[in-house]
Amino acid sequence: MSEIMLVMDAAKQIMRQSGNMHQWGDGYPSEAVIMADMEKGSGYVIEDEGKLVGYFAFLPSPEPTYSRIYEGQWLDDELPYHVIHRIASYPDAHGIFSSIMDFCFLHETNIRIDTHRDNRIMQHNITKHGFTYCGIIYLLSGDERLAYQKTETIRI
Repeated sequence: MSEIMLVMDAAKQIMRQSGNMHQWGDGYPSEAVIMADMEKGSGYVIEDEGKLVGYFAFLPSPEPTYSRIYEGQWLDDELPYHVIHRIASYPDAHGIFSSIMDFCFLHETNIRIDTHRDNRIMQHNITKHGFTYCGIIYLLSGDERLAYQKTETIRI
């Protein structure tokens, strides 16, 4: 857990240095949030040569905050989906987002993700990997997030 929290701290530093001053404040994500991911079997670490370099959560639907979307619509609102949350890595770890996408799309063809309006790095990665902007969702706290979805056909 201590190694995961170090990755989270590094990700927060990347956010702050890129002008994203408000996402992941007030101790979020906490050890309790990460532990809840793990207990659900949905928390994943990324290693490079045995060293932990990243973390993400990959959770099955439904995501309660995705039940309503504003100023747009989901590409598909009928089929089950997975959600990717809490992507974090060290600044010198490259290709993490691509590795996460490869892993997730091996397990699910309908994926949703959201990010803070000020998180330009994440927005770039999301759209670079073929996600479509769908609209705005609101977290339980009331905070706004930009929501995206990508669907792929089944690979044979």
